[in-house]
Amino acid sequence: MTAVLDTREPDTEQKLTHLDLLESEAVHILREAAGGFERPAILFSGGKDSIVMVHLALKAFAPAPPPFTLLHIDTGHNFPEVISFRDRFTAAHQLRLLVVAVQESIDRGLQRERPDGMRNTLQTLPLLTAIEENRFDAVLGGGRRDEDKARAKERVFSVRDEFGGWDPRRQRPELWQLYNERIAPGEHLRIFPLSNWTELDVWQYIAREGIDLPSIYFAHEREVFARSGMWLALGDWGGPKLDEAARTLMVRYRTVGDMSCTGAVESTAVTVDQVIREITLSRRTERGATRADDKLSETSMEDRKREGYF
Repeated sequence: MTAVLDTREPDTEQKLTHLDLLESEAVHILREAAGGFERPAILFSGGKDSIVMVHLALKAFAPAPPPFTLLHIDTGHNFPEVISFRDRFTAAHQLRLLVVAVQESIDRGLQRERPDGMRNTLQTLPLLTAIEENRFDAVLGGGRRDEDKARAKERVFSVRDEFGGWDPRRQRPELWQLYNERIAPGEHLRIFPLSNWTELDVWQYIAREGIDLPSIYFAHEREVFARSGMWLALGDWGGPKLDEAARTLMVRYRTVGDMSCTGAVESTAVTVDQVIREITLSRRTERGATRADDKLSETSMEDRKREGYF
């Protein structure tokens, strides 16, 4: 009896999803950064984007540890839940963590406290100092193009000059995912593996991978007060003022930053799936809805990036 070769396609053929493609691109970028630079670092805030980026790095280099130092610029006004998560997360994965404090630069007289208590804008000097002192030649961040128009026009591999500044006119073409890693003495690169992701992509990936997050990303009761159209958390950073009454609301945070500039949104979403449904209905970006530091001027993000901010 002659055997007949079955050439039919199997019914169980697996197709790549958009999350598979985004993951593959990010892993490629992480490996390019590790292979092209001697002292790369990941800027780690303890927020969802940096957590996803480290999760991708763990997958990209397994079973070896990721070849990156995690760099956290601590404003001193961080949410306690985020700092606690940061320490648990890095210890659980045995990651190298370098913490640089904004308070130290204030104590040394290199910077002054802002009248409004906001310290997010004071992170630039400690960041640039840490890059110089540790000779980091590439620093990876979780910035995404959908967050802000300044980030939307930045390349995946973005050159910073010897002063840490960003010049939009020096953007390099990145055709066919070919990244130019050449830098002059004193320069370094900022690299954004999640550049093409959206907020919804990040949350869908968190759901698929079962990634743990700080509790503030989910709805909880919190004392907040209204300022500049946002609900801000109480704290010794300068809020609330005498005419700003505190209220207890069910809120969650879409992004993580300094307590003095990161607003909460009213929410009942206590699971990842509920957060995804909430985001799907939202008509405002996470930074546009919840970040006071982006409301200082129409070009506030770009101005800060020119000075060396991420």
